[in-house]
Amino acid sequence: MISLDHCALYVQDLEATKNFFVRFFNAVPSSLYHNHKTDFKSYFLSFDGDARLEIMTRPDLTDRICTDLRTGYIHLSLSVGSRDEVDRLTHLLEKNCYEVVSGPRTTGDGYYESCIIGPEGNLIEITV
Repeated sequence: MISLDHCALYVQDLEATKNFFVRFFNAVPSSLYHNHKTDFKSYFLSFDGDARLEIMTRPDLTDRICTDLRTGYIHLSLSVGSRDEVDRLTHLLEKNCYEVVSGPRTTGDGYYESCIIGPEGNLIEITV
């Protein structure tokens, strides 16, 4: 059996990104890993379930133009368990100045979801 273990995301502000996922998605962070030779730092964030998100930073990162119409990583989708929780969380994030890109809505393929712009411009889909 093959299962997804984790995805990884480079960020500029590691602590702000960690705090976002802890506050709004109940993530449980690992201890900070710090490689003093390269100044690489990371946390593994655990959610309900098996998959984890690794957030990482290092001083020599470069930004690239980000658009949702390109190849590669587009969004992170987090299942929150119910339509009511999608609604509640979307409105809470909007009240906390996170831009809602879409929804909450039922998509053409039947998903109930919303999408917000999270820390550092990353798209986060909130679904049942």
